Parts: sequence; C-alpha cells; structure tokens
Amino acid sequence: MKLGIVGLPNVGKSTLFNAITQAGAESANYPFCTIEPNVGVVSVPDYRLNILRDMYNPEKLIPAIVEFYDIAGLVRGASKGEGLGNKFLSHIREVSAIIHVVRCFEDSNITHVDGDVNPIRDIETINLELILSDLESIEKRIQKTEKLAKSDKSLVQELDLLHKIKNVLEEGKSIRFLDLSEEEVKLVSSFNLLSNKPVIYVGNVSEEDIQDLGASNAYVRKLKDFAEEENSEVVVICAKIEAEISELDDEEKGLFLEELGLKESGLDRLIKASYSLLGLISYITAGPKEVRAWTIRKGTKAPQAAGKIHTDFEKGFIRAETVSFDDLNNLGSVVAAKEKGLVRLEGKEYIVKDGDVILFRFNV
Repeated sequence: MKLGIVGLPNVGKSTLFNAITQAGAESANYPFCTIEPNVGVVSVPDYRLNILRDMYNPEKLIPAIVEFYDIAGLVRGASKGEGLGNKFLSHIREVSAIIHVVRCFEDSNITHVDGDVNPIRDIETINLELILSDLESIEKRIQKTEKLAKSDKSLVQELDLLHKIKNVLEEGKSIRFLDLSEEEVKLVSSFNLLSNKPVIYVGNVSEEDIQDLGASNAYVRKLKDFAEEENSEVVVICAKIEAEISELDDEEKGLFLEELGLKESGLDRLIKASYSLLGLISYITAGPKEVRAWTIRKGTKAPQAAGKIHTDFEKGFIRAETVSFDDLNNLGSVVAAKEKGLVRLEGKEYIVKDGDVILFRFNV
C-alpha cells in the first residue's frame, strides 16, 4: 500500500513524514527493497502477530508494510510547474490514496503561507492544483481520442466519458465524486487521474489539543464538517508528538501514550483508517521459519490471495488449510484446532477473511 502525504508549507507535513521515517520498518526483512529518501516504510500494527510469534517461535516475524511518500514541492501553481510542481505530480500518480495534512494549530513562530490558519482554504488550494492538472491531462486525451474515434467507433463511449469528466473538472470538482457505472469506474481508473484518488484528511493539532483528539479545536470541527460532506475521514494527530513517539521503544511508547490518555499513536490510527478506506485486510501465514502478514483486498479468493506469496501458489492452487486467528488463539495450537474440527479445507471459491491463518497447498 502506497500513501502520498500532501500539504501546503508549514502545516506539519515534513514533521509527520520524518516521524514516519524514524519509526520505519526494518528494511532487512524485505528483499530487493530500495527505499528512496522521500519514502518511509512502516509496519502495519497487528497484535495478532505477537501472539502467533509466541505460539510458533519463528525465525522471523514479518508484518505487512505501508509505504508513505513525501510528496514535495506543492505550492499554488504546482499544476503549471511552480515550485517542484512536476515532480510533485509525478510522485502522486503512483500512490493508492492521498494523506492530506491540514494545519489546525496556531503558532506565531510558524508563519502560514497564506497569512492565517484556515484549513478549508488550504484544502481547496491543493484540490484546485489536482483538478487543474487533471483538466490538462483530459484535454490532451480528448484531442487524441477524437482523432482515433473517426476510424474506431468503439472509442465513442470513451470520448463521451472524457467530455463528462472535463465538464466536472471545469466546475472545480474532483473526479472521485462522479456518479459512474461499474464499467466507467474501470475506465476512469485507467486514466490515473489525481483527483480520483481517495483522501484521508489529517488534522495536525497542538500538543494540548491531542489529548481530546481535537474535540475542542474549532479548526478540527470545521475540517470534520467539510470531510463529512464529501464522505471522507479525518484523523487527528499532533505531528510533533508523533516525532517524539518515533524515537521510543515499544514499552516507553506505551507509557508515553498512557500519560497522554491515548490508546494508540496517530500513525497507527492513520494506517488503520487507510486500510479501511482502500478496503484492505490481512491474512497470516505461520510456521517455524516465519510468521507473516499479507495484505489483500476484501473479497479476494483463496488462489489470488496465495498469489500474493508467489505466482506459482496461484497457478498450482489445490486448497487452503484455514483457521481463524480467534479460534487458534483460544485453543493455543493448530493441533488443538484440528481436534476441534476448526481447521477447514477451503477451495478455489473461498473468500479469505481478515485474520485467517492459512497454509496453502499447491502443485506446479
């Protein structure tokens, strides 16, 4: 899962990204994983892995990971190449979802690029740059498709959709709010438009406001009202505190969060919200060599889930020996789960569930 962090200057985007980088996952566990300076890789929080580690005593424990991309260079006019606009736009096209950091704190020592704190205006500034970039892209595609459609009538439907998108963009609206058919959704996805990507808003608050997760912060209330209108989620964090947490070990982190009256870090809440937004779940493979979490989309069938491990697993899929984590945890071992008849043999049509512990059988 790739998430792009965007935001205007001085909203806390870089502080949050630096905290993410500091809290990064061990790159040694991920072969062929070259991490660029603007990419932070962190582990997906999953208490189930620690329980299974105690049960299996594996050589390795490998959580699922999230890649956070620091989308640099965004200023007003980025769609026209202002600042590092072109680099910004090329990076953001690669991500699955956008994490939009919005300033919700006052600080006379940190100037705001537009003079004062106004989260809705900040959001609209960035949204406009995405929309303008998409409009330019769509206009070029329309010109090309119009020429091709003269000899290929199958492109007429695509051309109609392109004009529909152009009209929405010219109204200053994002593509993700378009009412599309299932076929149109697939086609629009292939256009790779920036304003079509799902968004989570991060309200960056002060250290004082994080204790009630911004409930008493007027800027956060405005942000939540805005997000509710477009059916988006808001995660409230304090980037400064996230930076402090990233330097602590697990025990110190737990104590620090307890002192603040928080159950989990903002980063953990952000990752969970991202999984939910993108319709993702995790299944687990467990044995003496490794206990590992694998990320798939909800609704994925067993052979395709097996293909996440290796394409041979999907091609030669025979069956999936499956037990739910809850059953395994309650009984303490696979042997005990088998004795209770809770280890199931699932075939090609089985839809994998979150927390399934699976042993795939295959033949190539």
